[in-house]
Amino acid sequence: MNEFQGCPGSRTQDFRATATEEEATTGKVKSQLTQWPIQMHLISPTAPYYQGADVLLTADCVGYALGGFHPEYLKGKAIGIACPKLDEGQEEYVEKIKSWLDDARINTLTVLIMQVPCCRGLLALAQEAAQKAGRKVPIKAIVVGLQGEILAEEWV
Repeated sequence: MNEFQGCPGSRTQDFRATATEEEATTGKVKSQLTQWPIQMHLISPTAPYYQGADVLLTADCVGYALGGFHPEYLKGKAIGIACPKLDEGQEEYVEKIKSWLDDARINTLTVLIMQVPCCRGLLALAQEAAQKAGRKVPIKAIVVGLQGEILAEEWV
């Protein structure tokens, strides 16, 4: 079977030839994670760290592709992670996101997804929850390229 058939998100790609050392990291980078758990099936949407917070809903792969994930995107935010392609029971995610909006009264929701088509499902879940919610909250969508570049950033 040709490795380039099937879902673009599952296609084998090798970035070693194009990888560059733009910036040498010295010492340890401090984690900006301020809560546990983070996986959407495990979180309680009304946990204290979500109350009135700026929340980051991110696809699982983003933290690996986006080099500056912790200092640039996670810092100061509560988080929930999910995989819109592999996770089962995603209708539960819609209810939890709706609870962030209505019950936890979050300030903003930033949805970080990869550029692959299946990842757009996470943004769709957030938008569905926003439509069902009684309270309107600003939602920002950020699309990350496979090599960590920001491809799009917009309020939806």
